[in-house]
Amino acid sequence: MDSVVSQPEDAPLVEGDSSYEAPKSHARDVHILSSAFLLVFLAYGAAQNLESTVNTEENIGTTSLGILYLSFTIFSLVSSPVVRILGSKNALVLGTTGYWLFVAANLKPSWYTMVPASIYLGFAASIIWVGQGTYLTSTARNHAKDCYLHEGTVIGSFNGEFWGIFASHQFIGNLITLALLGDGKEGATSGTTLLFIVFLGSMTLGTMLMCFLRKTDNKAEEGPPKSYTNLYSFVVSLLKLVIAPLFDIRMLLIIPLIAYSGLQQAFVWAEFTKYIVTPALGVSGVGGAMAVYGAFDALCSLAAGKFTSGLSSITIIVPGGALIQVIVLLWLFLKYSRLTSGLIGSLYPLLMAAMLGIGNGIFNTQLNALLGILFRHDMEGAFAQLKVWQSASIAVVFFLSPHITLKAMLVLMLIALCVSVCGFLFLTLWVERTFSSGSG
Repeated sequence: MDSVVSQPEDAPLVEGDSSYEAPKSHARDVHILSSAFLLVFLAYGAAQNLESTVNTEENIGTTSLGILYLSFTIFSLVSSPVVRILGSKNALVLGTTGYWLFVAANLKPSWYTMVPASIYLGFAASIIWVGQGTYLTSTARNHAKDCYLHEGTVIGSFNGEFWGIFASHQFIGNLITLALLGDGKEGATSGTTLLFIVFLGSMTLGTMLMCFLRKTDNKAEEGPPKSYTNLYSFVVSLLKLVIAPLFDIRMLLIIPLIAYSGLQQAFVWAEFTKYIVTPALGVSGVGGAMAVYGAFDALCSLAAGKFTSGLSSITIIVPGGALIQVIVLLWLFLKYSRLTSGLIGSLYPLLMAAMLGIGNGIFNTQLNALLGILFRHDMEGAFAQLKVWQSASIAVVFFLSPHITLKAMLVLMLIALCVSVCGFLFLTLWVERTFSSGSG
């Protein structure tokens, strides 16, 4: 399908004509946004991977992550009006401060530094991710309008670029960790101190880069809505923003897939590295496996974004990603105890990491494109729901992981995946039928 729509009658027609104006491109802002997130999250992602290894005293590392994602879930309930008041660009810049503070707390890890930093990061993460989804979708729409391009194709392409570059943070961050920590010996204080200082430098650059984003042409950038002028009206508006999406059948059908996307990410961080990678490759192999995961996540995000043009393409791509993850989950469920022997056994975790990365790349790009297409009139609310359910499922895995077996977790994952894909397919059929009958 041609991605260029016909020009309106009042559009500039001929280059060189006195009235000709070059179409305004917004691709620059996507490049800046993607690069800034890469600089921030290559540091945070690698630091998160190290929490359970570096901060082992009284399980400060693991507990702080559980608190972080619980805080993330709670603050995501109010992030939509906060982003509307701040504007998506300001929310993005402010959100980076939480990640900086969390990594800084790792220089002196204790309950007095890690817990407050984790709680604040939950707030910062809630606004940065709602701001990211809102900003990226608004930028894509403006780009499509100004350059006379098909909106769905631009949304897919911009999401593909962002998630492709973002996903590479696992690859780059883990390589930096391997280079600076060497063998990753526990208690190597000088090595971890240098690593976290480098991470803080990377985050500072990312925050500075975020300041060069242009504000999007949307009402969220104009300041607080008039309905927020007093506490009562603010609370009423907040309840509407939080509860209203839950009365939309489209959101209810997407929520299971959103929750599964969080489950599968936390599964990789908490279960896959612990039960599959470490027995086969040792602790030092975790960084390599996560680098493979990040590389395939990035490549798949770029590819999936290029093939996304609207609801029809999303309907084809998502089940493909689900099938890849079903294969990995069944493989682990049936034969995981026999995967650690010999040379071939040591390659299996890398192959699985690649397949899980492909699935994650598909879910990230397609969920964000889907929400941008279906909820164009309430993007902040839609992306807030995305983070509420994702972060809640991640927190569940972190708190549940020490108390259940790997096989029990795999059964939970398979059931969640089947339910989420069924809900997604029903959604796409329902939307297509509604659209067809409405246009007929």
